[in-house]
Amino acid sequence: MKIHIYMLRCCDGSYYVGLTREGLDARIADHRSGRYPGYTHSRRPVELVWSEEFQWLTDAIACEQRIKGWRREKKEALIRGDFTALKSLSRTAKHPHPSTGSG
Repeated sequence: MKIHIYMLRCCDGSYYVGLTREGLDARIADHRSGRYPGYTHSRRPVELVWSEEFQWLTDAIACEQRIKGWRREKKEALIRGDFTALKSLSRTAKHPHPSTGSG
């Protein structure tokens, strides 16, 4: 079974992150046609900007949830394939992002 996580750029500049087991092309066509009501329906046209294939559903769901929690700049680093920026944009309690420091 092919499972895909994907990210769409909507016409208003926002991003939508989703998961499909039905085939990526078919799911993107659903978004573009407005087949289902939801986030992207009123934000068409949409453009596929990133996708990744997974073998295991549990891994795909974990990835989807993680990306949905990211800030815009981190999503855009993923879209660009800028893995150095992804790492530097990661925040933890022990290592806050440099731009948030006081001083």
